[in-house]
Amino acid sequence: MNTFQIAEISGKKAHAGTKATEDVITIADKIGFKRLYVQMNDSKSGIFHKINRQIRFFIDWQKAYRAVTEDSIVLLQHPFHYPQLTRESILLKMKREKKVQFISIVHDVEELRTLGKEEYHKHEFEFMMQIADILIVHNNAMRDFFIKKGFAQKKIVVLEIFDYLRSESNSELPLYEKSIIIAGNLDVKKSGYIAGLPDIECKFHLYGPNYSLAKADNITYGGVLPPDQVPKVLTKGFGLIWDGDSIETCKGGFGDYLRYNNPHKLSLYLSSGLPVIIWKDAAEAKFVEANGVGYTIRSLYEIPVLMDKISENEYKKMTENVRKVSKKLIEGDYMQLALNSALKVIINMH
Repeated sequence: MNTFQIAEISGKKAHAGTKATEDVITIADKIGFKRLYVQMNDSKSGIFHKINRQIRFFIDWQKAYRAVTEDSIVLLQHPFHYPQLTRESILLKMKREKKVQFISIVHDVEELRTLGKEEYHKHEFEFMMQIADILIVHNNAMRDFFIKKGFAQKKIVVLEIFDYLRSESNSELPLYEKSIIIAGNLDVKKSGYIAGLPDIECKFHLYGPNYSLAKADNITYGGVLPPDQVPKVLTKGFGLIWDGDSIETCKGGFGDYLRYNNPHKLSLYLSSGLPVIIWKDAAEAKFVEANGVGYTIRSLYEIPVLMDKISENEYKKMTENVRKVSKKLIEGDYMQLALNSALKVIINMH
């Protein structure tokens, strides 16, 4: 049974510039999924560029159709981020005429983020549900969501956590410090809780774009770093997994989404060797507790009390647990295991 993957790329990079999609392409490559490229050659606006893009997509999708052999397995990554006129018709044709089976990796479910009200996202989600033979989903909470939507449980593979490929891990264990690191988009419109950090009696180190807070004694802002440089500053304290507009709980579209998704930020912190603090009701809180790689809290107000309790010895033990998980993340073990499980399910269905 031949295996292929549709690699949607923008210029030389995986589209949307997301590390998660790029890592999946690399890991799938490793276990024999042959790349079939669909390239977005420019993202400029204007009718000429739009037509030019669709012509390019049409050519690439025709090539992909010719390359895929009968009874093969094709890997897709969802959601598709920009409309392509030929995409759906070619994928349906592969299924109908070449008896192709699809493994669909779910990166995001816009409906759960309450952004999925747009017609495009609704349609894209329905198309994925129609075409996928196997779904690879983030965690058990997301699996249960898809079962409620009518997808058969035996055709769902749970990933556990996204990998974070790197050429090397941080060689030193992180330093014991009663401080919190937040790396990512610091826009208070998206993450309103950031505006409340000055009220928490704890030291915070922040890295990322759109920082706009007034100077606060407990906050150090380290600026915007290139993605490959971020792990190098994650060397002390704890990484924070929190979202939404409140420091009391995670709520609002982005906050609630933590109940279902695997934040890539968790993979960034753990792959860098850093233990984490995560919202107790987040889907990944169970992973954190089961692997002994961090603490769970209901409110950010709990942080000072928690910090007082953690001894250096306890912190060191936790960083050793993190190191075990980190090794798997930087080598792509979790996605490799999920892809192999998905292949097994397909083979057993025959």
